[in-house]
Amino acid sequence: MGMSTSKGEISVQNRINWINNRAKLFPNDIAIIDADSTEKFTYEEMNERAKRLARFLYAKGVRKGDRIALLAPNHVSYFDLLFASMHIGSIFVPLNWRLSSDELYFVIHDCSPSLIFIHDTLLNEYDWIKEKEIVPIKNNDYIEKNYTNDELPQVDLYEKDPLAMIYTGGTTGNPKGAVLSYQSIFWNAINTIVSWNLEKDDVTLTTIPMFHTGGLNALSIPVLIIGGTVVIRSSFKPEVAIEDLINYDCTIVLFIPTMYHMIIQTEQFKKAQFPKMKVFLSGGAPCPLTIYDAFHQKGLKFKEGFGLTEAGPNNFYIDPEKAKIKRGSVGKSMMFNDIKIVNDNGEEVDYNEVGELWLKGYHLFEYYWNNEEATLDVYEGDWFKTGDLARYDEDGYVYISGRKKEMIISGGENVYPLEIEHWLQSHEWINEVAVIGVPDEMVVAYISFNGEKLSEEELISYCEKKLTRYKIPKKFIAIDDIPKTHVSKIDKKALIEYFQLLRQE
Repeated sequence: MGMSTSKGEISVQNRINWINNRAKLFPNDIAIIDADSTEKFTYEEMNERAKRLARFLYAKGVRKGDRIALLAPNHVSYFDLLFASMHIGSIFVPLNWRLSSDELYFVIHDCSPSLIFIHDTLLNEYDWIKEKEIVPIKNNDYIEKNYTNDELPQVDLYEKDPLAMIYTGGTTGNPKGAVLSYQSIFWNAINTIVSWNLEKDDVTLTTIPMFHTGGLNALSIPVLIIGGTVVIRSSFKPEVAIEDLINYDCTIVLFIPTMYHMIIQTEQFKKAQFPKMKVFLSGGAPCPLTIYDAFHQKGLKFKEGFGLTEAGPNNFYIDPEKAKIKRGSVGKSMMFNDIKIVNDNGEEVDYNEVGELWLKGYHLFEYYWNNEEATLDVYEGDWFKTGDLARYDEDGYVYISGRKKEMIISGGENVYPLEIEHWLQSHEWINEVAVIGVPDEMVVAYISFNGEKLSEEELISYCEKKLTRYKIPKKFIAIDDIPKTHVSKIDKKALIEYFQLLRQE
């Protein structure tokens, strides 16, 4: 799918190249801290790195619309390549290094990058990549120093032009490249800053992989636009993350539920104080209420949000104090986007009625790369159909009920796995829960225990305290570790396949 510019649209390079403007205003403020090396980069240094890299790319023949790929753990190169693209109009494509070799092969051939930057730690993982033109990254000084004096080209850039392309982490079919324009990324950031009250003194820790929209766009870019500091760490370890939050005076952070699950089980968390933290955010998947409890017991502010690669990823705001009362709610729509929840006929639902969540706003993605059919399938006019189920309560607060495709019909009734998972996981002996639907309208619960296991009779009895009869799983399966996808979400596809294998035995 090609790029187009609206008739009469005015080039806005000066306005959308915000890193250049931020460097002029506050050149010596710290933008990035590499927690692995402890190296710090000011806004001026980040802007100069971007310019130098842009000159290098241009000398290599990269032009507006060409794709530049990166295969790396969290590293300053993510920002370097994004900011360099803002100078010459290339499209930054962060690659998911957790994909299988076949999946990664598909992605690279789908986006056909002019250059692939590869971190040294991954250089020997994929021999076939070496057939492409690659640029190795050994450390933070990987940028060619020979291109410091070349003049940058003058490129007309427009708000709807692509800036980045992030491949979705779906569990079915090939990954899809969601094209994010300057407009998409900028308006997600501005909406986040205004709605979440981000400030120039904010410091965030990014351990969520930056090939994921949550790592790059949820907090990293908004914090940089407002002039704060982003601390990056190449991998997640719960004990190290806690130390980083304290040592770097972090004020706001985003983790996914599986990360929080690991954090609250550490001795460090039980002892730690977080004097500078304004709020802990959870995203990427619905958050178990037991995690809410762990933070509230320590007097820490905790809330969750909702987003997708194609939408933001930030769409809602809830006051942390309100989150204590409205546990499990993602809040209300942010200032500059619209939401609605609709039934199968596209009509808005009543309060407490479950329907599909639709989103609208300037933060939405433009299209799927090379996939017009999929693009048309998810848009209804200006509305993006998320494929997620949700409901309003009587006060207008939104609760996510799970993925539409995961809803189970049992005995003619709609069963939402998330409700069952939340209740079962509230039991002190239960570690994690995943509920799936299998043929014959059967509701199945996979459970990992903290140690001592509950019998099937005990599990049914516990379910009966909260759930109506048709929602209670017909089968409970104990499992040591619930499988996760490459973005650390529970892999329900794998669990369904596992169940089918059990049936065959």
